[in-house]
Amino acid sequence: MKLFYYKRRDGFSNFGDELNNWLWPQLLPEFFDEDETTTFIGIGTLLNQLLPQRIPQAQRLIIFSTGVGYEQPLKTLDKNWKLYCVRGKLSAKKLGLSPDLAITDGAILTRRLYQPSLQKIYRFTYMPHIHHATFAEEIWQNICEQIGFHYLDPRSSVDEILSTISQTEVLLAEAMHGAIIADTFRVPWIPIITSPRILLFKWQDWCSSIGVEYYPYFLSPLVKSYPQYAGGIRSSLNAFSHWKNSLLQFPNFRQIWQQQEQVSGTQLLKIAQTGRQQLSSDTQLEHLTVQLEEKLDILRKDNTIY
Repeated sequence: MKLFYYKRRDGFSNFGDELNNWLWPQLLPEFFDEDETTTFIGIGTLLNQLLPQRIPQAQRLIIFSTGVGYEQPLKTLDKNWKLYCVRGKLSAKKLGLSPDLAITDGAILTRRLYQPSLQKIYRFTYMPHIHHATFAEEIWQNICEQIGFHYLDPRSSVDEILSTISQTEVLLAEAMHGAIIADTFRVPWIPIITSPRILLFKWQDWCSSIGVEYYPYFLSPLVKSYPQYAGGIRSSLNAFSHWKNSLLQFPNFRQIWQQQEQVSGTQLLKIAQTGRQQLSSDTQLEHLTVQLEEKLDILRKDNTIY
């Protein structure tokens, strides 16, 4: 059985994707090899019309805790696809599945394998989206240094990211799997958006599964560093909406194209100090973990002959 997860065309690793290779071989030892005829899809927003093209050799597909999003939705589910669970209620609804198959993101199973540090080193840590880390790494590092935050690159190793999040008091995250691991490790988190590239649907999907309202804070985009997003009418509307939201939350920063690093730093610091910190309940987290473990047990029994 082949473990498949998204790999970026630019060659950079991304935490949420790389977590697959850290997590599943530990939970399913001796399950995986290079035989692509049976393919396992776990963590990621991969349930869209591109999935069949990405795994052309797969004759049988196993889907476990994956999310819907990006591109166009899947029109049909192949009869040789076995869905054990999806990320959340929105994914299940998009695919026309029973709500019983909506559990949560499989990344929370990390809590069964990793012991978080009890020592907190960082008061606030900021973890950008992989795209923004790629285009504006140095700027975000400078901003974090100016306001006394720790900067966490989503391209860092899985072990480094797990360690850093566990040693953080509050995580401000554009990277959704940073927030998921923070919640899993009982680290309060605040969702951040700095451009229209952030997919609201996948955040809402996950948040619905843990019983938490998705309430993101908008920062003005780093227009000199971020690439242009408005390539069409829909993209233009998304970009306009993002700018409007950032101005509504920070009405005193209308000259956002001037001294942008200072403005972004001031905004980020204010959010950290006054923003709504999120955290699911201990009871809900344990309930979801047990549900995933039960599905994983079924998966093991179903696939012992493969």
